[in-house]
Amino acid sequence: MKRAQRSCERYELSAGVYALPGGLLWLQDSRSLLAADAHFAYEEVIGGALPLWSTAASVGVLGAAASSLVADEIILLGDVIHGSIMSEGAAQAVAAAVASLRAIARVTLLAGNHEGKSRGFAILGETLEELDRDGWRLSHGDRPPDGNARAIVGHLHPSLHLGGSQSVPAFLAGSRLIVMPALTPYSRGLDICSEACTQALRARGVMPRDVQVIASSAVRLFPFGSLLDLRANVRARKEAPSRNRFHRPHLQPDL
Repeated sequence: MKRAQRSCERYELSAGVYALPGGLLWLQDSRSLLAADAHFAYEEVIGGALPLWSTAASVGVLGAAASSLVADEIILLGDVIHGSIMSEGAAQAVAAAVASLRAIARVTLLAGNHEGKSRGFAILGETLEELDRDGWRLSHGDRPPDGNARAIVGHLHPSLHLGGSQSVPAFLAGSRLIVMPALTPYSRGLDICSEACTQALRARGVMPRDVQVIASSAVRLFPFGSLLDLRANVRARKEAPSRNRFHRPHLQPDL
């Protein structure tokens, strides 16, 4: 297990597999750019009278990264859309968003639970349930694992909760499992220090000591070491008596 280090712009999770800012993942050998849980058309599907700003924002992040890396393929790991029932205008906006990505690289879409029984066909066209790239089995992650293949999944929306309503998306990475954070800006995410996260990892035969945590901002990555150690540190800080409950230390960012 790697030790925590200073913030960086790229972090190798496994040989040839790199976490990138924005919660993206890069597979070096196949030159594939991965994102999970985009939830396009979220505003429409929940019935909000809002423009589909998050779809354009997420596509902008993906497109910029794919162009910079000269990606051969863009792979979306399920929950590409927030739901399969939406207006014609929203469906056209999603189709245009996917088409803009196809102008940059080959696009492969996997289905997740939010695509429903239709697998989002009317909006997304053909989707896959899983595929293999660079020795890893890629899927959404909402179904029990199939066999002993190394897996890259989404679905859990892992994040480091900071208090109140604030959280930071985070990768959970081990030798046999990588869980990607959600691309959508709307998700607060599953607290990686929670029992629910532990149970989700155990369902895949993984323990907190087996994974490392890499938090992701839009421009930097922040390795925190093992999930087990992070939880111990968080618990110790919560239990430690405060010398001055009103004191707020000034934090210096990594340069």
